[in-house]
Amino acid sequence: MTKPVFIALDFSDAQETMAFLEQFPADVRPAVKVGMALFYREGPAIVRQLKAAGFTVFLDLKLYDIPNTVAQATNHLAQLGVDYLTIHAAGGVRMMTAARQGAVAGATLVNGQVPKLLAITQLTSFSEQEMQETQLVTVPLLTSVVHLAQLAATAGFAGTISSAFESRAIHEATPNDFLSITPGIRLAGDEVGDQNRVVTPARAREMGANGIVVGRSITQAPDPVAAYQRVVAEFQGE
Repeated sequence: MTKPVFIALDFSDAQETMAFLEQFPADVRPAVKVGMALFYREGPAIVRQLKAAGFTVFLDLKLYDIPNTVAQATNHLAQLGVDYLTIHAAGGVRMMTAARQGAVAGATLVNGQVPKLLAITQLTSFSEQEMQETQLVTVPLLTSVVHLAQLAATAGFAGTISSAFESRAIHEATPNDFLSITPGIRLAGDEVGDQNRVVTPARAREMGANGIVVGRSITQAPDPVAAYQRVVAEFQGE
């Protein structure tokens, strides 16, 4: 899957999650994102269940702690077979390097594939003013995002999680294979919700996104399978 469309599984528990996914035909196994709420409710079991059912799993826990603690966490999570995993770039190069080492060690223990580590730059719910006021910085939001992306590339990460508005700048400042995975995606006409920097799947493609994360436009659609297929078609330019 070169340009994945991840469905954000923002459901209350495993039963609701699997009931939603059962709507998809057996030959359609979309990539899925498991966030904090679902993982903290169900634990590693939900990841094992999704992997056993054939889904590509993006585990979005936004790890952020001292290097040794993050390394232990990525070691354990890599053993679950997760395909993508998020870590906060604000933890710095030492923490991100430790995260990478932990993930490699964990995957090696189970003869598995090392998960692609994605750095959280600035949340798509942040406006530039809110970022500056919260973090006591005066640099533009884009400058901060690109700087954090470069730190992540230095640490050997696969890419970033950031707004599509920053995708071009990230690509210009990082190696050719560095990924820009973008949340904050809505189909035209859908509610924006608590996101600030929102684009459509087609616009994300035009802006250079290598993958997108879509929640409510699919999960709350009257026909989620049709909505997913529409998102994929728009993002792939079909």
